[in-house]
Amino acid sequence: MQPKVPPLDVTAEELEALLEGVREGLGETGYQKLKAAIRTLGYVTELLREREITLEGLRELLLSPAEASTEKTSQVLKRAGIETQKKNPEPPSSQASEKPSRPGHGRHGADAYGGAKKVQVPHPSLRSGDRCPGCGKGKLYVLEEPGVLVRLVGQAPITGTVYELEKLRCNLCLEVFTAEAPAEVGEEKYDATSASMMALLKYGSGMPFYRLERLQENLEIPLPASTQWGIMKETAELLKPVLEELIQQAAQGEVVYNDDTGMKVLALDAPDPPERRGVFTSGIISTREGQRIALFFTGRRHAGENLSAVLARRAADLAPPIQMCDALSRNLPKTLEVILGNCIAHGRRRFVKVAQNFPEECRFVLETLAEVYHHDELTREQGMSPEQRLGFHQARSGPVMEELHTWLTAQLQEKKVEPNSGLGQAISYFLNHWKELTLFLRQPRAPLDNNVCERGLKKVILHRKNALFYKTQNGADVGDLFMSLIHTCELHGANPFAYLTELQKHPGELSRSPQAWMPWGYRETLERLGPSLRIAERENFTKKDTCHDETGNPISKISGPQAAKAAGKEDHACRSASGNRLANALGGSGPDP
Repeated sequence: MQPKVPPLDVTAEELEALLEGVREGLGETGYQKLKAAIRTLGYVTELLREREITLEGLRELLLSPAEASTEKTSQVLKRAGIETQKKNPEPPSSQASEKPSRPGHGRHGADAYGGAKKVQVPHPSLRSGDRCPGCGKGKLYVLEEPGVLVRLVGQAPITGTVYELEKLRCNLCLEVFTAEAPAEVGEEKYDATSASMMALLKYGSGMPFYRLERLQENLEIPLPASTQWGIMKETAELLKPVLEELIQQAAQGEVVYNDDTGMKVLALDAPDPPERRGVFTSGIISTREGQRIALFFTGRRHAGENLSAVLARRAADLAPPIQMCDALSRNLPKTLEVILGNCIAHGRRRFVKVAQNFPEECRFVLETLAEVYHHDELTREQGMSPEQRLGFHQARSGPVMEELHTWLTAQLQEKKVEPNSGLGQAISYFLNHWKELTLFLRQPRAPLDNNVCERGLKKVILHRKNALFYKTQNGADVGDLFMSLIHTCELHGANPFAYLTELQKHPGELSRSPQAWMPWGYRETLERLGPSLRIAERENFTKKDTCHDETGNPISKISGPQAAKAAGKEDHACRSASGNRLANALGGSGPDP
């Protein structure tokens, strides 16, 4: 028996200092290897101390190769030592062969810059109908396709303009006259576009408030984190009718996907109730008539409980929806009827994890499932209806899945696999949930996997990695609202910046008919309403809100005894009829939300 080694307290810094002392003797290669080992030890120790990793996660972190991030069948089998050739179980149809190749990473054409400003540049000396200066005989005409130049410029995420309003004073009566601000300036210091950009950076791209504050400060356009949060909070109140309408329409969906991921809310750190200590963000994707709606909910409730709250709004005369999720019981709505399907990708991942230990067995499973996914891809390429897709899968994928079921059953019944091994557990998972995993063979519209919801939760994970936590439940609710709107726009190919901006510009119409302001239909609403809507809203605002100084005089003209007092002030507050500070009319500073 080896003698027991006494524990030794040492820090990573001390180990690195010792390493520096023997650097010359180790050589550069040996030095870099030992340095990486010391830093890995420190990183793993910190993970274990904070209890942020499981033994399975630690095993994958230390033992999985760097290229293990991909789960493609060919790459998984290659890591397991099996070289494969690409299978093509279905000859390419004429329709599939005509499908254009997927875009790569080449140069973008001018039509890709839909959000860019477009400037028409006429020819300086020639017009349509002029004599050709080249040959002197023909006439010129305008081509349908103009020449195109694309120029990109950098700027701060939030830019600003300082308006210096000229002030004139009478030398006799001391009356002061101030220039009126241009009509397009508006009354608010932070317009709708600034709020939209903050929301996209924070909740769409994971940039914390403090990081944007530092960036803006470096660019000499200060934007404190507290101001950003105030603007987000006020904007979220304005947009609540849209979220409520999204929830209402999502409840009527034909297929709903759901899952959740862990989240930290500081105000919920104290466990209440005691039996529910975890905090989660649930993602729900609902599809209805080709439209996809993304919803996020953060709190102590699991994904199934949040789905129950959404489906409680479902019309009573509608059939039960199809639910796609993994096999965790917490994903299921306890009190509502659904047609349950389980995610094949989750079951497949169990075989991916053990492929290096059981290469030949896993090869059969992975290649079989690849064939099923190939069939599903063909249904999309050929634009099949849900009923046609069901028939296609029954004819092509049904025999394949039946063969897989026979093989999986034989592995356990004939004792070819130890039930408690990694492969045995993967096989048991598939067999225990076979009915739900093969729902696509019995139900139109049933998907193969829950990947669309998994991709949506990446937005939540991105925010968690950068901002780490929400401070309060209200902050989490605001984040859920903006993530729901932004990701729903992304699912429909709509511009989330333009969408959020238009919602803020039409608060009256939004509160009266939120169903007309969904991401897939708000453009038609704008075209239908036309310019008359903005004129009406501008006139309504002008009647309600007028800028005055604190004594009630219009800020553009201060006369008589107030002139001397006004001259010593830097500005005069512009207040609405409700007393809210709207802008700083003379000095350019504005509200602190």
